Amino acid sequence: MAETLRHVEDMVDNSPVVDVHETFHQWQQLLAELKAKIDARFELKRDPSTLALESYGTYPDGPGGSLAAYSGPEVDWMVHSWLGNPGASFANLHLTVWLGPQVKVPHLGIALLVWPEGWFYLDSVPRVNLIEDGDYYDRYYAPLDADWLAHRADPEFEYFVSRSGFIRASLSPTAYCYSFGRSERNIDIVRKLTHEHVDRWLGWVDSAPPVPESERAALAETDLRMRRNIADRDPANVMGVRFFGQETTDRLVRGLWGGDRELERPR
Repeated sequence: MAETLRHVEDMVDNSPVVDVHETFHQWQQLLAELKAKIDARFELKRDPSTLALESYGTYPDGPGGSLAAYSGPEVDWMVHSWLGNPGASFANLHLTVWLGPQVKVPHLGIALLVWPEGWFYLDSVPRVNLIEDGDYYDRYYAPLDADWLAHRADPEFEYFVSRSGFIRASLSPTAYCYSFGRSERNIDIVRKLTHEHVDRWLGWVDSAPPVPESERAALAETDLRMRRNIADRDPANVMGVRFFGQETTDRLVRGLWGGDRELERPR
């Protein structure tokens, strides 16, 4: 089983400069399909703090991006974004959904990259200590274990090991995090895995028991600390600094965790 252990910027810098728009557009279409399923289930409103980030940079002439964040009665913070320079080997796309404290269903994390090879991350972000809460593990992670192990053995996907220990600690036991060649076969596998997971995740939301009101404030604060730490400590932030400078990157990172949000958080 092959593994990749390199910095994001090293993988970009040590690769040929190529136009990756074809894969970039495939990733955009995939995230649009997944977001449509989520939009159909939840009541969501665009947070005004991200309206100015609808388009930034100089794309298509150079690096650019877009970041839109949403909130609603059942969703604390959903982010649909991309950043990069597809004409020169790199694009990073995200669709993440952090649920409100009314349920303890894991949050949804999806990231798709091209640098210029393919890469994807797909995870159910736990909201409890899985070692402490075995029932939670049995409900949301144990049923996924066999499929996760089967994909781990696919020779065309290299398991990606972050050089950041914090990022490694943020992954659940059934997180997908892989580099791969951008063949039609591999793109189709990513499409299948992400669609199946979003469908399953939406089912979890529909069947989840409510969290007692007395526990919701503490859960919401834990969620926010997790979301901010993951955004602040993402090693890929260095690419934002390279393209847009520190000030713009700091604003984008705040957009990922809701540091400038204007809408109220769900309770």
